[in-house]
Amino acid sequence: MARVASQLKDIVKPSDRLLVGLSGGVDSVVLLDSLQRVARKLRFPLSALHVNHQLSPHARHWEAFCRRLCRARRIPFQSAKVRVRRGDSVEAAARAARYAVFARQDCDYVVLAHHRDDQVETLLLQLLRGAGVKGLAAMPLVRNEGLGSRTKGALPLRGRSRLNPQSSTLNPKILRPLLDVTRDKILEYAKKRKLKWVEDESNADIYFQRNFLRHEVLPVIARRFPAYRVTLARAAGHLAEAARVLDELAANDANGQLEGGTLSIAALRRLPPARGRNLVRYFLACHGVTMPNAERLDEALRQALTAKQDARVLVDLGDFDLRRFRGRLHVVPRLPPVGKEYTRRWRGEQTLALPELGGVLAMTPSRGQGVSLERLHGGTVTIRVRRGGERLQPDCRRPRRSLKNLLQEARIPPWERERLPLIVCGEQLVWAPGIGVDCAFQAAAGEAAVEPKWSIRG
Repeated sequence: MARVASQLKDIVKPSDRLLVGLSGGVDSVVLLDSLQRVARKLRFPLSALHVNHQLSPHARHWEAFCRRLCRARRIPFQSAKVRVRRGDSVEAAARAARYAVFARQDCDYVVLAHHRDDQVETLLLQLLRGAGVKGLAAMPLVRNEGLGSRTKGALPLRGRSRLNPQSSTLNPKILRPLLDVTRDKILEYAKKRKLKWVEDESNADIYFQRNFLRHEVLPVIARRFPAYRVTLARAAGHLAEAARVLDELAANDANGQLEGGTLSIAALRRLPPARGRNLVRYFLACHGVTMPNAERLDEALRQALTAKQDARVLVDLGDFDLRRFRGRLHVVPRLPPVGKEYTRRWRGEQTLALPELGGVLAMTPSRGQGVSLERLHGGTVTIRVRRGGERLQPDCRRPRRSLKNLLQEARIPPWERERLPLIVCGEQLVWAPGIGVDCAFQAAAGEAAVEPKWSIRG
């Protein structure tokens, strides 16, 4: 594995923290062994993480094996259980759950054991699914933008609107140092080093598409094209280069057209159809959306460009919706509906996580700015959503007005209005995000107060 050491030398800096995604299979065990052998020389701390998908009756034993392996090697170890959503593809759901765990790790690199055979199998699977250039592109040695983004070279478009500031995540980079190593070489190394590993019984089940290719198709290809691993990996590399060029074109087309995580529809109208689709793909990828198929992408573009000005554009993108508002496209995380009876008591907390509403309400202590604490003592303080008929007077020089009209004038998108946390004292509306504090509750100069701030979590 001298190749692995030379690659790490060019990428990993001293003190970079490397976390191995350890399944317990031969690939990840070989990766762990290879990294431990060079960790002292390259001066990086090494740890391991096992994600228990709870799909196999042996899952508990695999986790225990990984723990014992790391304990014997004095490698810091942690494990995480995930619940995999059942659907069309258990493999895809398990991968999504696993990567969500990886993205939350406090390290510089999550190191994965993908190898050359994985690269080839992925290319063939994506071809059979009719994937585009990006879907066919080779897995990179390093994904620099981290696990939280699904595109190479993406712009940081975490904001959903002007009410949603950019959010920060740990979001480590992905490192795959075995991409030039074949499965046979990995097995050869494992036997030479007398390593032990676990076998996932599902790897032999040809019901799964990847296993069918591995056991039934690729051996036939190998008989006629013995160098297929090298040539198909090279083709995937060419496609990755083409995908980068398309991203650069999209970034150029998006220049000056992206604002607060939204995309100008006027910019799309100026582009030929193919470049418009490329820009929409780029825009969706920036938001971490799993890429829709060609038909759904065309439907998104059609609705964005041809729907009437007052029409409510809504395109289902799985965990997200694509919406249009005031000439711009918005990617909105899909959340369960919230009933009008929603209520949450405020007892002086400085931070309230409101997952049902999709965000966090901060109540920052202040003086002379925001909501008067003394005036809040006059009744029970609750967090509610709109029930209809609310009125607010944010400007003491102007009359009280309907919250509905104030939200419309503030250009807050309709789907955000439905989930805005309203601060209510007794039965009187005190504050609304994006609008302000009611005149009757505004703090006087020097008076103890709190300043509410609503942040939508993307």
